[in-house]
Amino acid sequence: MGASLQPRGGGGSRPRRRPMSEINVTPMVDVMLVLLVIFMVTAPLLVTGVDVDLPRASSPSLDQDNTALTVTVQGDGRLFINQTEVPLSALAARMDAITGANPDARVYVRGDEGVPYGRVMAAMGALYDAGYRRVALITQPPSGAAR
Repeated sequence: MGASLQPRGGGGSRPRRRPMSEINVTPMVDVMLVLLVIFMVTAPLLVTGVDVDLPRASSPSLDQDNTALTVTVQGDGRLFINQTEVPLSALAARMDAITGANPDARVYVRGDEGVPYGRVMAAMGALYDAGYRRVALITQPPSGAAR
């Protein structure tokens, strides 16, 4: 009445299965491809800033500084720090709040081609009065110039 638990075909025990040690990477690759597509679609939307027509000038290009702040003077005279609008009277206080009153912070000034020169200089003067000495003007290269 007893049942035999031995495999057919001769004695010996059946080899034990070892756990699979490889990782299935197919789901991870699928997720990474989806994330890649999402970033490719959203990245161009993130670089939009304040719309301004920069004047053209032949000048050497500056080293890229990812920590620099950009002060923009738009065509209608409005001021922006990065993409946030600020009045001229609050420019120094807002810059001090952003940089922690660090006078060595790099500041780029973008002035619209149609804005009066005095408006751009008023913004630069406010920055200078606040102690910012590393201020640079941003222009576009002349037409047909190599970048």
